[in-house]
Amino acid sequence: MRLFTLVLGLLACCAGQVQAEKVQVVQVYTDNQLLDLIKENKHLGQIVLDECQLVQDIEARATIAKKPAYEFLWGDMLAYGVCVKKNVPLGLHYMREAADQGLAEALEQLGRYYHIGKFMQPDTRQAIIFLKEAASLNNLKAQIRLAEIYNAGAGSPLDYPELYAQLHHSITDDKSTHKKITQLLSDLATKMPERVVNAAKKGKY
Repeated sequence: MRLFTLVLGLLACCAGQVQAEKVQVVQVYTDNQLLDLIKENKHLGQIVLDECQLVQDIEARATIAKKPAYEFLWGDMLAYGVCVKKNVPLGLHYMREAADQGLAEALEQLGRYYHIGKFMQPDTRQAIIFLKEAASLNNLKAQIRLAEIYNAGAGSPLDYPELYAQLHHSITDDKSTHKKITQLLSDLATKMPERVVNAAKKGKY
């Protein structure tokens, strides 16, 4: 009887160990890890890959600790219904919270949404406000979109030199992006006097 009980105990222990091995506990992301995921637009996909295990941790870091990267992530999760019930207005609220704290990716995303009319009506003026701030923080996506907007005739000519300088000094190892920037700079240069273009290249705008 004692032997039978011992065998049962060993089986239960082994079964529990196997079950524990099947469920891998996901560690919450560091701020730098999350920012890298956001920059590569992999943050929502990673949440799904992690089987939604971190939802409560993410919510706490967004709503209580008010960490901008987590506010952005939580906002995206709500806006697109990833691992939580979809709530676009609340999602946009947390994106704005992250933007208010100066997160370049949040500023760029809100500017893009205003530009294309995602979740809200298109508003070029608002798009420029968010994109200018993101561009000043060296967000290349914002700089490129802002140049497209300026080249289309929107925005103030007084802002062209600053953006020209930002794009002129931008760095990318993507050939198609490099080619696009070259064309945008060429188009933007036609809207300014040569002396202003030359000054912008030197960062003296």
